Amino acid sequence: MSLVSEVQPDLAVASEPGRSKWLKDKGRVFRDLWMGGVLLALIVGFGLYTPAFFSRASWLNTSNTALEVLLVAVGETFVICTAGIDLSVGANLGFSAMVGAWVMSHWFTVGPGNDVGIVVVGIVATLVAAGFIGALNGVLVAWGRIPAFVVTLGTLGIATGFGLLLNNGQEISSIPSSIARVGNLNVLAGWIPVPVAIGAAITIFAGFVLAKTRFGAYTLSIGDSTEAVVRSGINEKKHLFKVYLVAGLLAGVAGLVVMGRLGAASPTSGSTDNLNAIAAVVIGGTSLFGGRGTVLGTVFGTGIIAVLLTGLIVVNVPPFWQEVAVGVVLIAAVYIDSLRTNQGRKRALFAR
Repeated sequence: MSLVSEVQPDLAVASEPGRSKWLKDKGRVFRDLWMGGVLLALIVGFGLYTPAFFSRASWLNTSNTALEVLLVAVGETFVICTAGIDLSVGANLGFSAMVGAWVMSHWFTVGPGNDVGIVVVGIVATLVAAGFIGALNGVLVAWGRIPAFVVTLGTLGIATGFGLLLNNGQEISSIPSSIARVGNLNVLAGWIPVPVAIGAAITIFAGFVLAKTRFGAYTLSIGDSTEAVVRSGINEKKHLFKVYLVAGLLAGVAGLVVMGRLGAASPTSGSTDNLNAIAAVVIGGTSLFGGRGTVLGTVFGTGIIAVLLTGLIVVNVPPFWQEVAVGVVLIAAVYIDSLRTNQGRKRALFAR
């Protein structure tokens, strides 16, 4: 068979935009279904190994772990879709939570009857701190033209350092008790944590934004071809700033979730979330080269990470192996993504 005849189907697809879009959409659906199948297989496998995996305690632990990673991973999805990276999200989680807790414990006297006002101020302080780190990343990446890897590695150190300095490396537990009550409140017969329900709503909204709005289209287009975006008259610098700001704010929301679950803020909270979030995003099908990704895929990727972490505990695997397992899965996912990207480039080259 000649090279021309092999390339011909690709040329036909290229000449039919509607068919090309249909094939791309079909590919995304297939990837999402495949990841859903992997997640289901893990759940069934751990459940068959030990029925304790299906207990309510196991489910609550898994869902809480997944929520923390998911909120960070959703923001990371937007960043990676632009062909960027944010290594500071985990440190930002701990730093912003420490800022919120510090404000509540040092600016106010916590007591009955004044919880609501203190909590509101603490939430605002947490989000402002998280947004500051995200905005700093955005300014330096978009206008400073510094590589995202370098910028966010630097802000990771900054956020970690300031988080430790706020209380000499110690956690802050003198916060209103209502935060812990809400953070550990479960509904629907005790199976659904309230923070998980809130996180689900945020995730659904983010998925809609990325898939169906102009903001999402610009995000994917920047990752696909920055030059084409600029020629279209889109201010890519302003948009990149917004993307990193969103990632920072979602890290702050994750910090509030962790603070609520623990009833305290710790500077080391989120220390492993960088690895877990990036792994969840890449496992979910988002390309590290930019231009491709879905929040639904990130949800499945997060589920795989959370089930893997909880399952290893349930089957009595030493906790030190958890990070090893996540690291192996991440490398495998990046390798598969690299193969898929190279194949796509070869098809595009032959089509010319």
